[in-house]
Amino acid sequence: MTHLLLLSALVILACVLCNKLSSKLGVPTLLAFILLGMFFGSDGVVKIPFDNYGLAQNICSFALIFIMFYGGFGTNWSQAKPVAGKAAILSSFGTAFTAGLVGLFCWAVLSLPTLESFLLGAVIASTDAASVFSILRSKRLNLRDHTASLLEVESGSNDPFSYMLTLILLTLMTGEISAPAVVYQIFAQLVYGGALGVGVALAARAFLRRFRFASEGFDAIFLVAVALLSYVVPTLLEGNGYLSVYITGILLGNSQLENKKALVNFFDGATGLMQMLLFFLLGLLSFPSQLPAIAPTALAVVLFLTFVARPAVVFLLMAPFRSSPRQMALVAWSGMRGAASIVFSILAITSPAVTNLDLYHIVFFIVLFSILVQGTLIPVVAKKLNMTDQEANVLKTFTDYTDEVPVQFLQCTLPPDHPWAGQALRTLSLPPDCLLVLLLRRGQQWVPHGSTVLEPGDTLILSGRAGGAIQGVRLYERTLETGDPWLDRPLSTLSTGTRLIILVRRGGDVLIPKGDTVLLAGDTLVINDSGVLPPEP
Repeated sequence: MTHLLLLSALVILACVLCNKLSSKLGVPTLLAFILLGMFFGSDGVVKIPFDNYGLAQNICSFALIFIMFYGGFGTNWSQAKPVAGKAAILSSFGTAFTAGLVGLFCWAVLSLPTLESFLLGAVIASTDAASVFSILRSKRLNLRDHTASLLEVESGSNDPFSYMLTLILLTLMTGEISAPAVVYQIFAQLVYGGALGVGVALAARAFLRRFRFASEGFDAIFLVAVALLSYVVPTLLEGNGYLSVYITGILLGNSQLENKKALVNFFDGATGLMQMLLFFLLGLLSFPSQLPAIAPTALAVVLFLTFVARPAVVFLLMAPFRSSPRQMALVAWSGMRGAASIVFSILAITSPAVTNLDLYHIVFFIVLFSILVQGTLIPVVAKKLNMTDQEANVLKTFTDYTDEVPVQFLQCTLPPDHPWAGQALRTLSLPPDCLLVLLLRRGQQWVPHGSTVLEPGDTLILSGRAGGAIQGVRLYERTLETGDPWLDRPLSTLSTGTRLIILVRRGGDVLIPKGDTVLLAGDTLVINDSGVLPPEP
């Protein structure tokens, strides 16, 4: 046991160092994790014997649950909403069309068996969320026309469709299924998976808003259980667990939850560890000595996929949305294959269906090519296509928003003899560009208003310019568009309830709002929603 723990610690440390080194070299981090696994594997230098596909499938499926949950939890829906339609089409029809084209190529050109050809197409049909998220974050790739959000939503949501197609092909290969059974399987996968994902998310959100944990950090533990539950429940009913867990993640990640930033940070770290585990294990499971034998087939498939199938599908499905050729070209190039494809290949190997292909190593070769070539060149291709935007910020497409808010918070408690004690808030002269954001009184959080009378012992939290964060302050963003009921009205006339507008972004300016501030179309508001309204005096 001691030796196993020592090896685990050394592997994690090596992955962390590889992360730093790969960033300097411009090579995707996840490729470094795979190569490290190959270094430790049976054909590598350390020569750890490992060929247990069943154990690998269980571990990788567990890791994939959290990667997909965070794929939804970390996606900012307000940024993704303008391209949600395109992303949904690409993740569903795009995945099916890609699988079909690759299957036809393998059958007609490479002369592979029919069902095995389409099984290979199904396994590699989806793009990889972990790889896409890693490239966008690490390279700070700011893209035009909401392209970053489009890639995030597509890559986060198309794995369930690839998984569904893989299950259908495996069932067909066993010869024990009828056409009505296939239709029901598709229905169960989509409907049960989608409905239960929504149901679990709504139940978890209601629980978090009404229940207070006795110790810090238990909300994160609770969400770990929610992520597992959102996968297990639909899977037991023959639904799509991966679709469910992604929907649960995106609904919870875009809800106004207490301690939101800490939750995002927790799942960011946990998902990073899961990525290390998953990609290292996949490298450990491989036998590099077997790659030359399958290289011609795998290379032909990946070249067709990268330069024919993916571009054809992207241009076919995005053209009706009047997407620019430059955006379509970048989306086509950014269709990286990754961990999900290898995990689905392990699922195929461990299933009762019989296949004569070395499916694992073919898919492993394709993933290596995709991460190394496509992943490395995505920033270059984006620049050549003039799709980078220095005014955009790719980090705002993720839900860890508070890192981006230029507000500093100051906390103070009123002593009994303080001149503000007993005074209404409207009568006080606060420092310039400063606003009272939150009032803590007898263990309760209140959003103050002009008639609020301060009492000795009140804890005041004030905001001003600069960056920072403080416990109890929960921020979210709202951009005013045409038809918004808040447009062209002074703040003092708005009925905002427990919501308090603490900052207004207007063009390149940042405004600290006052009662006479008039809101205009295009204004982006930073809003605090942290407590309850106090009773009127």
